[in-house]
Amino acid sequence: MTPAQYRRAVRAVVAAIPLGRVMAYGAIAAYLAELSGRASPRLVGQIMARHGDGLPWHRVVRESGHPARGHEARALRRLRDEGVLLSRRGVRVEIGRAAWSPAEPAAVLLARSASDQARPAHAGSGAGARDSARRGPS
Repeated sequence: MTPAQYRRAVRAVVAAIPLGRVMAYGAIAAYLAELSGRASPRLVGQIMARHGDGLPWHRVVRESGHPARGHEARALRRLRDEGVLLSRRGVRVEIGRAAWSPAEPAAVLLARSASDQARPAHAGSGAGARDSARRGPS
């Protein structure tokens, strides 16, 4: 898998994280490891920092459940608005209850993502509407 393909794969996994759920950087890396030969949570973080626009970035958290450094307040507000269960102090996600993992193998998720991107989006339906809903308010 080339670096560009890995970036697309990380973006596809993040785009698939359902409303109200989260995935840790390490979980994304592990999920893609068999296909990519990489298992680096830091690389996933770098990709999110550089290429995460238009994605539900706040749904990607550290293994501890803490959101990305430097974006804690915005991420926690968005997660709270989505109904994600937070710790008593409200500073991290209850990762054991909110963690999500795709049911299908990475190859299936990535193939589905590629076919979704190949289809034209119509107003009010399809990938364009899902992406718009994921972005939410700025």
